Amino acid sequence: MKKCIVANDAPKPVGPYSHAVLINNMLFVSGQLAINPQTGKIEGDDIKAQTELVFKNIEAILREAGFCFDDVVKVNVYISNLADFAKFNEVYSNIFKENYPARTTVEAKLLPGALVEVDVIAAK
Repeated sequence: MKKCIVANDAPKPVGPYSHAVLINNMLFVSGQLAINPQTGKIEGDDIKAQTELVFKNIEAILREAGFCFDDVVKVNVYISNLADFAKFNEVYSNIFKENYPARTTVEAKLLPGALVEVDVIAAK
């Protein structure tokens, strides 16, 4: 059975979608930007600050569904400038320290002010 997840500690969805969908012990988390949940605005002047906020938002969604970063099996990264990839990885490697999930990274045009967007799949 499918269950839609909306986390109170993550930015409110800005369209017709859920933060995540839980089905058969798998959690599919929608793409997250560096949006401050209190202001609803993109924050962070550089890729590191934005990456930290993105993963803070993802953590809130995972927690709401009863998951954690250790449960993440796949990460999709959309970065506005691949020149920032090494700086992104500095933050990423502090979140995923071992048993790294599979990952795809692509350069993409994002919303104005956004430097990175991330979605994840987690499994129990």
